Amino acid sequence: MPTVMITGCSSGFGLEAARHFLDRGWSVVATMRTPDETLLPPSDRLHLLQLDVTDRDSIARAVQAAGPVDALVNNAGIGWLSAFEATPDETARMIFETNTFGTFEMIRAVLPQMRARRAGVIVNVSSSVTLKPLPLLQLYTASKAAVNAYTECLALELAPLGIRTRLVLPGQAPSTRFGTNARALMADAPETPTDYAPFTQEVMGAMMANAGKEPTRSEDVVYAIWRAVTDPGCPLRLPAGSDAVALAA
Repeated sequence: MPTVMITGCSSGFGLEAARHFLDRGWSVVATMRTPDETLLPPSDRLHLLQLDVTDRDSIARAVQAAGPVDALVNNAGIGWLSAFEATPDETARMIFETNTFGTFEMIRAVLPQMRARRAGVIVNVSSSVTLKPLPLLQLYTASKAAVNAYTECLALELAPLGIRTRLVLPGQAPSTRFGTNARALMADAPETPTDYAPFTQEVMGAMMANAGKEPTRSEDVVYAIWRAVTDPGCPLRLPAGSDAVALAA
């Protein structure tokens, strides 16, 4: 049976993707920083592993424990919503270490086995914010835009080796833990200069007003991930959710 390794399975798209692949008979290596056996149904096809994508040793241990994988889904990521001037340097580096370099290191770790077999699929979960600039999301957007460009180049590089590379671009999905995690990070951020206050309040108000609409459903993103893994003929970029599809048009 085929095996998929998915990062960031503690909530949101990663968790739902793991359930989706399990339901369809795949062997699933579900990774997260703090493994929780209660999140996924018991199965002899489920392998729950501890993994921190910002730690190269943690990545090496998890990939070795996973064994051969047919597909890698890079889903782990963190968000940030703030004026750039109020973002600490260490936070900026953490965003890129997780969203960008974490993706790079995961791929570097699995490529030798895929290259040896001349087969494999790599799916990087990015974001629709890379399709349209939004205020207060400059570092998160930049970290994901880097993943987009990297993936497009890597697709050309790996195709002759029989390895497929795809991008999934989810739209806004307030129901995931992603936004909660971002707010927890921002709680410790320096106070934003008052010059930004009116604009920030306006942007945050608009986001709150749209929060309940959930233009992107988890099943939209999971289907895009499933298609990216299983459909060799699908396009390189797969927008997921009505808002993401509209932006990509």
